[in-house]
Amino acid sequence: MDIEKEDLLRLYYFLKLTRGLEDRITAMYRQGRILGGVWTSNGMEAISVGYACALEKNDIIAPYFRDMGAFLVKGITPRRIMAQYLGKKTGVTGGNEGNVHVVDINLGVLGYPSHLADNYPVAVGVALSFKIRGEQRVVAACTGDGGTSRGDFHEALNMASVWKVPVVFFCNNNQYAYSTPVKLQMAIKNVAERALAYAIPSEIVDGNDVVAVYQAARNAYERARLGEGPSFIECKTMRMHGHSEHDAAKYVPRELIDEWKKKDPVINMESHLISNNIAKEEKLKEIGEQVVKEIEDAVEFAEQSPLPEGKEAIEGVYATPV
Repeated sequence: MDIEKEDLLRLYYFLKLTRGLEDRITAMYRQGRILGGVWTSNGMEAISVGYACALEKNDIIAPYFRDMGAFLVKGITPRRIMAQYLGKKTGVTGGNEGNVHVVDINLGVLGYPSHLADNYPVAVGVALSFKIRGEQRVVAACTGDGGTSRGDFHEALNMASVWKVPVVFFCNNNQYAYSTPVKLQMAIKNVAERALAYAIPSEIVDGNDVVAVYQAARNAYERARLGEGPSFIECKTMRMHGHSEHDAAKYVPRELIDEWKKKDPVINMESHLISNNIAKEEKLKEIGEQVVKEIEDAVEFAEQSPLPEGKEAIEGVYATPV
C-alpha cells in the first residue's frame, strides 16, 4: 500500500503529540498536580495512532485506557484532555472524572469501563447497527493482552463472527497484564490464535511500527466495509512504564526494557522519514516545536479553567431507583 507523504507526516505528528502530552501529564502527576491516576501508552503510541489514522471521519472507536493517540486523532484536543486530568469544568467529562475515562459521541469516541474487554461487546453492538442500517462505517475496538482472557472478549468475537459485523478488533499485546506476563495467561504463543477459533481472520504486526499498524488497519477496514465481517489484529509491543505511573514495574526484567528501548516507535518513525527522503530533520524539528507549543497551551488552558460547581457533580449521573 502506497502512503502519501502528508499521511506519513500526520502519523509522525500524532506520535509526537501523544508522547509529548503523556510525558507532560506524567511529570505533572509526579509533581502532585494531577487528580487521580495516570496510565500511559509510552512505547506503544504507534498502535492507537496507526489504527485511528486509518479510519474515516464517520467511523467509531471503542477504545481502552492506552489509546491516547486515538483520542487525539479523533479530535479530542490536548486542552480538553489536560483539563480532564486536572478535574476542570472544561475537561471532556466536565470535571466529573479525573483521568482517561473519556467519551465524546459527537467525535465517534465511545466511553469505556475499567474492566477490559467490556468495550468489545459494545463495539459489536454498534457495528451491528451499522450493518442493519446499511451504513458503510466500521468500529475499531482495542484492548490489552489481559483483556483477551476474559469471557466478554470471547463472547464479542463469537457474536461478531456469526453476524459478520463491520468491526476490527485490535489487541495491544504489551506482554504484561498489570504484572502477569503473557506466558502465565495463555498456553498459546500468539493472542491472534484466539480469533481463529471464531473463524475471524487475524494478523500479527509490529506494534512499534506505526506504518505497519496503519496498513493492516486500512486493509481490515476495507474488508469490513465490503461486508466480509470482522478482523483481529495483534500488535506486539512492550509497555515501557509500569501498569500505571504509581507502579515501578520491578517485576519486568531490566534487559527486556533495554531491548525494547531500541525499538522506540517515535525514533523509528523519524529514521524512516529521513532515510526514505520523505522529510528532512528541519521539518521534523518544526513538527516537534509545534507539538511543544500545543502542549504548553493545553497546560495553561487547563490551569486557568474553572472547577465545576458543586451542584454539577450530580448532573448527568444516573442511578436505578431503589
